[in-house]
Amino acid sequence: MKFDYAQDIQIDKTALDLEWLHQPSLMLKYAKHSAKMQEAMEESKQNLDIARAEADRTIRENPEGFDIVGRTTEGAISSAILTYKPFIDASQAYKSAKYEADMAKAAVNAFEHRKSALEALVKLFGLQYFSVPNAPFDITREWEKKERTKKVNKKVTNGLNRLNRKK
Repeated sequence: MKFDYAQDIQIDKTALDLEWLHQPSLMLKYAKHSAKMQEAMEESKQNLDIARAEADRTIRENPEGFDIVGRTTEGAISSAILTYKPFIDASQAYKSAKYEADMAKAAVNAFEHRKSALEALVKLFGLQYFSVPNAPFDITREWEKKERTKKVNKKVTNGLNRLNRKK
């Protein structure tokens, strides 16, 4: 299944009926993806726990191989586990899976917001907000203008911050 989040989240205000028809299938698509990512994260967590247990057993069987000299303490074993290559790999896999699960959950949340935006646009449409032929307000142009202003403000702020740091 292909996920084009940037495209799927967009709303065509000129086709609100089609957007509403498409919303449930988009929500289901991303909810299923979120569930799969959650499952992958849980599996990755389980693999991490297994890697920790295997590292613990391996270190206890051969503490000298992990530069543990003398008494084998829990602290020494815990430290050695953190350097055990299979544990490091499992830890990285878990972090990646957690990130993907978090992002998928955020996408589902964004589609909830999309639903709310559709509801608001339908209300505006019902109030004939978009039907006035001589309306001086173009929402698309105003949005683009606002985004340009944000970018300019950010550049100015970054420039001022750099000047302040040089002082």
